[in-house]
Amino acid sequence: LKAGGAAGVCVDLILFPLDTVKTRLQSPQGFRKAGGFRGIYAGVPSTAIGSFPNAAAFFITYENVKSVLHHGSTSYLTPAMHMVAASLGEVVACLIRVPSEVVKQRAQVSPSSSTLRILSHTLYHEGIQGLYRGYKSTVLREIPFSLVQFPLWESLKDLWSWKQGHVVDSWQSAVCGAFAGGFAAAVTTPLDVAKTRIMLAKAGSSNASGNVLAALGGIWRTQGLSG
Repeated sequence: LKAGGAAGVCVDLILFPLDTVKTRLQSPQGFRKAGGFRGIYAGVPSTAIGSFPNAAAFFITYENVKSVLHHGSTSYLTPAMHMVAASLGEVVACLIRVPSEVVKQRAQVSPSSSTLRILSHTLYHEGIQGLYRGYKSTVLREIPFSLVQFPLWESLKDLWSWKQGHVVDSWQSAVCGAFAGGFAAAVTTPLDVAKTRIMLAKAGSSNASGNVLAALGGIWRTQGLSG
């Protein structure tokens, strides 16, 4: 819990400006209208509060499921075991991540509004359901991401450990994780764009329904492959 939570907080807070830029690039109004490079820490309170329990929930689930499935499993089933553990970890973590993500992304494209104001506005107009808008799209994005990232990360660590004759150091694990995460992010970017459009959509609009295929179709029609 402590290790996963601390890792999540460090990653989310250090890379927050990049996340803001990404959200504004993916927003339907475009980068400049969404705020450009102004207020790149807008929404950081939401991330600061949600990051620790979100990451802790993921890694607790991931490690426990992995240890349960490990008993009696053969080596060729190891990647599948990591996939199942990561997928279940994401389903649990998204229960915490999605409300935090909704508030954060709306704050990122409205830098003049405070996080608390956006939270109260969402609750007043959409209720708790509004905070969980995009849960399905987030899970549909996070599970493929984890299906690629975690088996690749574990495999690269095993390969590196075998090559050098001892368990990888933390910096080597980080290099493996960077490669695995970057590759997974590249593969799942379209799903990430759809998630952002759904979370930022106005209540009552077609994207607000949470239909990922409809959101992707709309992006394809208006912006093509580059979108």
